[in-house]
Amino acid sequence: MSATNTQTSDAAKPKGLVAQWFALLWADKFAFFAALFLLIAVLCAIFGPLLFETLATKQNLRGRNAPPFDLSRGWAFILGADALGRPLLARIVVAARNTLLVAGAAVVASAVIGTTLGLIAGYSRKRAAQWIMRLGDVIMSFPSLLLAVIVLYMLEPSIANIVLVLAITRIPIYLRTARAEVLEVRERMFVQAAKVMGASDMRIIFRHILPVILPTLVTIATLDFAFVMLAESALSFLGIGIQAPEITWGLMVSQGRPYLTNAWWLSFWPGLAIILTTLSLNLLSNWMRIALDPTQRWRLEMGGRKNG
Repeated sequence: MSATNTQTSDAAKPKGLVAQWFALLWADKFAFFAALFLLIAVLCAIFGPLLFETLATKQNLRGRNAPPFDLSRGWAFILGADALGRPLLARIVVAARNTLLVAGAAVVASAVIGTTLGLIAGYSRKRAAQWIMRLGDVIMSFPSLLLAVIVLYMLEPSIANIVLVLAITRIPIYLRTARAEVLEVRERMFVQAAKVMGASDMRIIFRHILPVILPTLVTIATLDFAFVMLAESALSFLGIGIQAPEITWGLMVSQGRPYLTNAWWLSFWPGLAIILTTLSLNLLSNWMRIALDPTQRWRLEMGGRKNG
């Protein structure tokens, strides 16, 4: 009897926060493997340049356009070599840093600026809120990729300028979303109670309203990361993105374009990296939309119990 009670009490103990989120992630196998792939991509971005930068830049003209799966030259050439005999595997690993860095920095910058402006525009009833929305409308009136192309033709195509341009084009997404959420949340009872108790506007916005709308913004940022990464790849493909000797996946696709007929692997492997990363981000975003919503989280919890 005591053993049964002990097992029951152990099962009733609440799991740690990390264990709970891991269980929710494991309940959606597609999201789990997407998160695993993104973790590998992030590790490549962090440690890849330290381990493989020399190998990725070392030229070997005798191995120009070497085909994939030929291990006679070494494990680094399993994906083949480019037009200068550099191993594609090492270059893809090293290129992950610039590709993810540009996308991550642009998303963080646009999310912080857009969310802050959206909080002000949604909570404030002054004329400044209308000016903020008009600013968002002006930015949205230009196609984001076209605006990036125009600006980068006038500026030097450096990493900082690319991040700046992509961040500006994505600000209205967070601005309009945050404003719409705040307009609904500010009328709830807990916000009115905070006002009655004398809380300042700054405290109400960042202590009471922001935590409520943050899950929606995080989900959008995950999807937007994929869009920004594709935009950066498109700019690099057009030749106005990051320039050699720097490496990005989009630039590798562009460099392999002249050899598509006789060396398809030069563009295929970096293109596959872009596709898998984008797909993983979309799958993870779909999981986050459910996991961060208390009214829908039960689907993942029930799935985890069935799998257990």
